[in-house]
Amino acid sequence: MPTDTAPADVHADVHARRWTALALICAAQFMLILDVTVVNVALPALAADLDLDRTALTWVVTAYTLCFGGLMLLGGRLADALGARRVLLTGLALFTAASLTCGLAPNAAVLLSGRVAQGIGAALLSPAALALVTTLFHGPERARAIGAWAAVGGTGSAVGVLLGGALTSGPGWPWIFYVNVPTGLALLAVLPRLLPKDPAPTRAPHLDVPGALLVTSATGTLVYGLVRAGDSGWTAQATLLPLLGAIALYAGFAAVERRTRTPLMDLRMLTRRPVVAGSLLMLVATALLISFFFLGSMRLQHVHGLDAFRTGLLFLPVALTTAIGAHLGSRLVTTVGPRACTTGGMALAAAGCLPLAFLTPTADPWTTLLPALATAALGLGAVFVTATTTALGLIPSHEAGLASGIVNTFHELGGTIGVALASTLALGTTPPAPTGFTTAFTACALTSAAAALTAPFLVPRGRPHATGGAHGMH
Repeated sequence: MPTDTAPADVHADVHARRWTALALICAAQFMLILDVTVVNVALPALAADLDLDRTALTWVVTAYTLCFGGLMLLGGRLADALGARRVLLTGLALFTAASLTCGLAPNAAVLLSGRVAQGIGAALLSPAALALVTTLFHGPERARAIGAWAAVGGTGSAVGVLLGGALTSGPGWPWIFYVNVPTGLALLAVLPRLLPKDPAPTRAPHLDVPGALLVTSATGTLVYGLVRAGDSGWTAQATLLPLLGAIALYAGFAAVERRTRTPLMDLRMLTRRPVVAGSLLMLVATALLISFFFLGSMRLQHVHGLDAFRTGLLFLPVALTTAIGAHLGSRLVTTVGPRACTTGGMALAAAGCLPLAFLTPTADPWTTLLPALATAALGLGAVFVTATTTALGLIPSHEAGLASGIVNTFHELGGTIGVALASTLALGTTPPAPTGFTTAFTACALTSAAAALTAPFLVPRGRPHATGGAHGMH
């Protein structure tokens, strides 16, 4: 039987190793973010081997981000009810097994099923991991830990394109999924010894499963409508009906959230300016960055004829500038404030992708596409950090978990919607025409510019600071 001092000793041991635990938790989160974009460069190889059309290729990307984003708030509720450690390890095990399934997939049905399972595993793992970060760290240390967490979100997407190109050109596309298996197994072996034990559940949890299903179905229907627009046109019945259906499902979600005893999302949080600003910034920044990777990798292979490895290699500077932008953003947000940092980041993104609207098929990608994407990614890397900081800025510590869950949900849904729109605008013809890419990049430039113009009115004034355990604004 354990002594009375055992729990304290265990807690002290866990606290002493909190930075090691943070590194491994960030590695798990990095793996989840990586899988948003690691498939982009492999899409032509997947299409050839598994006979996938444009719609199926789009769902290879969006099935993962849809389930990841749509079920993340439910994952957060499960972490609160059942214990963050338990839910994290369950999600990690499911994600690892699903990655193996994707690598072994003989056809589109198995691949898409695996991607859905990966998304469910990620939706369990990510909010539980963030809850553990806020449990392990306090005061100024918590701000640094959350900053490291935010930087993972900004860099993982860029590194995914680079890794996807190297693996697809080397051992083959299945390895973009196989690489998760040893990493996941290693984390499953080590993390249980570093994470604090979960407290015993006090009562049976009441979970808002209808809300989770409604918001996921609404976003899935929205994505379906956006993808159909590329084949049928924006005014076609096949496009308008799903889009109207998505609006109805979102309205149903809002109605359920107002009536249920333990809502998945406290809709009152969306009346608070910092949360609304941070969530919208995260949605737009992720939609733009993931669209850049999707459009860039498809253009390089379809228009310029580059192989997967050279395509991935071209994104190495983009990965570096995203990381630099995130680092600069974490510094600038405390000195000049999130309003100026967001405006500058979005303006830089607009300036970066504006030249892409005028690219010709004969343009050298190393001197045109590469510097443009690297410049845009530098700005967006800063916006990722400021979006998180803004959303948590004026929120009391006991609501920080819910606000973080909302922002992370918008991160994944931004990637889902961004890829659906990019696919529709750029790949509406077979084979993809250069004019389609021009249209898509023009839309990205206009969106960035609109966000830069809106940011001064949307983002609250002030500079973030940490007091006690809360991450606040003044």
